[in-house]
Amino acid sequence: MRVLVTGAAGFIGFNVSRHLLARGDTVLGIDSLNDYYDVTLKHARLAELEKLGAGFAFKQVDFSDHVTLDAALDGEQFDRIVHLGAQAGVRYSIENPRAYLQANLAGHLNMIEIARHRKVEHMVYASSSSVYGGNDTLPFRVEDRVDQPLSLYAATKKADELMSETYAHLYRIPLTGLRFFTVYGPWGRPDMAMWLFTKAIFEGRPIDVFGEGRMRRDFTYIDDIVAGIVACVDNPPADDGALKAGGSVSPHRIYNIGNSQSEDLGEMISLIEQACGRPAERRLLPMQPGDVRDTFADISAIQRDLGFAPRTTIADGVPRFVQWYREYHGL
Repeated sequence: MRVLVTGAAGFIGFNVSRHLLARGDTVLGIDSLNDYYDVTLKHARLAELEKLGAGFAFKQVDFSDHVTLDAALDGEQFDRIVHLGAQAGVRYSIENPRAYLQANLAGHLNMIEIARHRKVEHMVYASSSSVYGGNDTLPFRVEDRVDQPLSLYAATKKADELMSETYAHLYRIPLTGLRFFTVYGPWGRPDMAMWLFTKAIFEGRPIDVFGEGRMRRDFTYIDDIVAGIVACVDNPPADDGALKAGGSVSPHRIYNIGNSQSEDLGEMISLIEQACGRPAERRLLPMQPGDVRDTFADISAIQRDLGFAPRTTIADGVPRFVQWYREYHGL
């Protein structure tokens, strides 16, 4: 297949692109390469993709600018889209809300417009477990109501799902939205807790543990996330009027994609300590605005439809991340 991947220099986009290239697909990657976190890491990911041969092409473009996007894609051919680019981060959305309006709302609209006008076979897009907000019924199910977001980031992701439903209804575009649950692993994001904790431990600094350490997360290893995304890409929802995961009768479905294990934050820290070979000084702090206490994915829908089965436990995944971190930083 010929696949357009947005956010190709990002954590998940890079790993998806690498998998598609390895199996023989061609990938056109786009990314704005903004400075939300260290651009050096983004360039390092792109360098890894370029090593995989002529099947990969990259264009630096901001997909929230529809004029620039249309010009960049003029003459390019692709069958399917994996739209993973976005302004990420719950906490940053409180500090810089307009970045989310532009990237996550205007940007998503621009991508489904591309899908409509190019008549693509399928577009898979990133949503987030944050749409569940303060839902206290665990595990989170795609059938649950998600109209009480606790952050603007979550609100933009829910809006993306609503826009997608509208386009699937009006234009019969096959669309799949994926609510990701705390993705981690090699080549991850420096703003995520696992990276921050590992960095602080190696530097001999205390780690800030929010929620007084009484938080749980459905930590999902990157290889499992990639397997789920690719399974979705390969299997577009049918336009058959049947009820899809998430409640649509249009060719639009929504899946949770997680490890389906809610792990104690303290256990994750202990695994990092073991992998680093040194203890962490834990500084317990209150919950941050926009954050949630627990996440836990019900993945029965994607298991039923696509046979998705996460394979990596946090006990296996954390040491892999720490080992990669050591190698990347030359420690």
